[in-house]
Amino acid sequence: MERRKIKEGVWEIPVTAKEGMNTPARLYSSDSLIESIDQGVMEQITNVACLPGIAGPALCMPDGHWGYGFPIGGVAAFSTSEGVISPGGIGFDINCGMRLLRSNLTLDEVKPKLPELLNKLFAYVPAGVGTKGSVPLSRKEFEQLMRDGIDWCVKKGLATREDEESVEQRGRLHPADPGCVSKKAFDRGVSQLGTLGSGNHYLEIEVVKEENVYDPETARRFGLDRPDQIVINVHCGSRGFGHQVATDYLQVFTKAVQKYGIKINDRELACAPFDSPEGQDYFKAMNCAANNAFANRQVIAYNIRRAFRDVFGKSDTELGISTIYDVAHNIAKVEKYIIDGKEQEVVVHRKGATRSFGPGSYDLPSKYRDVGQPVLVGGSMQAGSYLLAGTSLAEKETYGSTLHGAGRTLSRMKAKKMIRGDNLRRQMEDDGILVRAASMRGLAEEAGFAYKNIDEVIKAVDEIGISRKVAKLLPIGNIKG
Repeated sequence: MERRKIKEGVWEIPVTAKEGMNTPARLYSSDSLIESIDQGVMEQITNVACLPGIAGPALCMPDGHWGYGFPIGGVAAFSTSEGVISPGGIGFDINCGMRLLRSNLTLDEVKPKLPELLNKLFAYVPAGVGTKGSVPLSRKEFEQLMRDGIDWCVKKGLATREDEESVEQRGRLHPADPGCVSKKAFDRGVSQLGTLGSGNHYLEIEVVKEENVYDPETARRFGLDRPDQIVINVHCGSRGFGHQVATDYLQVFTKAVQKYGIKINDRELACAPFDSPEGQDYFKAMNCAANNAFANRQVIAYNIRRAFRDVFGKSDTELGISTIYDVAHNIAKVEKYIIDGKEQEVVVHRKGATRSFGPGSYDLPSKYRDVGQPVLVGGSMQAGSYLLAGTSLAEKETYGSTLHGAGRTLSRMKAKKMIRGDNLRRQMEDDGILVRAASMRGLAEEAGFAYKNIDEVIKAVDEIGISRKVAKLLPIGNIKG
């Protein structure tokens, strides 16, 4: 498919490339990575560019790979008055995202107790398919959680106000209406609060080496303030609850496409006008699932603190485990941007992409407003993760968005054919990364070779300027679903 480089790090597919495109598509990448973006991704992002009411180019980040409807790494903005909302642009795991916690502990303190710590975390944070959480909920409580997100956790003593301040939009998205959620979704989600799940979800103990801090001042502002500091990363989402919400509304939207006469190139892009009854019902249900995911990661954080207290015999104050930030990777949000020279209110779909708001943004906690938003990017469980900072350029060019991870290069099936989980675990332990996994087959699916080089995709967005490097976080212990 025709594409041309319009500036360093940005390639454009023009509207002439496919019949029905309403806007160009843009690929954010690097000279070394652009060839790894396959034809399927370009087909998908140009299909997105054909959807009605799209405002500005359809975008794909450097970690982009084939997904359901949208490519994973896809970003698009649709007019709230003339555009659509599509579950395929958000994902089945609504608000799959990340939370990064800092601590006062160092590698020398943690390493001798790492096996004990991982065992305790594995006991306190259920992982794997079908696991149940540690917080029983009545129907009324679950409905309140859907509306209130992190605020519900604060009232229950499961979160601090400092935690709440350090979550995207304080962990509470509006409007959220439990009446738009099916009984089946309710039944799948009510018992899963505080669980990791499976797939690529993990809880990781990481160390911040001094040589991997690229912006010491911003790192200090984010809470990275000592050599060989221990941090904890949590990657998970809304579990079966969000998956069922997406499944339910894809069925609704398949009919809505016909009802509203919407032409789509791919049935996986089933959608409805954002301002239609169907569109608004989905948006309210999606926000319920997103609030559930914020609360899920919060309960996991609560249990992480329990595990550290038990193992190290220290108080919360001594441990200093606090939330640096918590961000969504699969979400649709109503935001305002200057597009084609005028301010427009749009519903931004981020599918395997995350916010990257720059300094001065009204939507950031006051403690970060002058340095930009912490951006959390997960790599493979062998390569580590990154902490970045948001930029003003992202708000101008990419609807305040950047990449979310390394990006898969191999399917889970292919990865399992190439290595056994028990062999991978031995390799990781030989490399100094201890692992506790609910399934050896699930572990094999997430082998490092199944992903792009995290350093290369981070270098791409840093050089383009849509987020900037702050620190790399190296794994020493992993809980895998």
